[in-house]
Amino acid sequence: DVTLRDCAGSDPMWTRAKGFDTSCPLGPWITTELNWRDAHISFTLNGENVPEADGTTARLIHSIPEQIAAISSFSTLLPGDVILTGTPYPAGTLRAGDEAIVHVDGIGSLRNVIVHA
Repeated sequence: DVTLRDCAGSDPMWTRAKGFDTSCPLGPWITTELNWRDAHISFTLNGENVPEADGTTARLIHSIPEQIAAISSFSTLLPGDVILTGTPYPAGTLRAGDEAIVHVDGIGSLRNVIVHA
C-alpha cells in the first residue's frame, strides 16, 4: 500500500494518508494456486533490491489466517476482497520519478513510476 507520510500525523486513523486516489496499486492477477503460507515477496527501488522489504508471508507479525479472523470479526469479507498486510519496517520514502517494483513469486511483478500528485 502507499501512505502520504505528511498527512499521517494529522489523522490518527490515517484515513487521508492511506485512502487517497491511486493509493492502492494492484495488478491484474488473480490466482488460487499460490502457496500463500510462504510466498516470497521482494521490492526493487530504482533497480536496486531493498533487502529490508525482502521476505515471505510466513514472516508476517500476524499470520494471514489471524488477519482474516480479526477482520471478519467486524467486517464481512467476500470473494475478491483485498487484505493489505502492511509494510516491513523501516518503511522508506518514495519520490517523484522513482520506479518501484513489487514481486511475488508465483504471481509476477507490479511496476509503478512515482509521480508528484
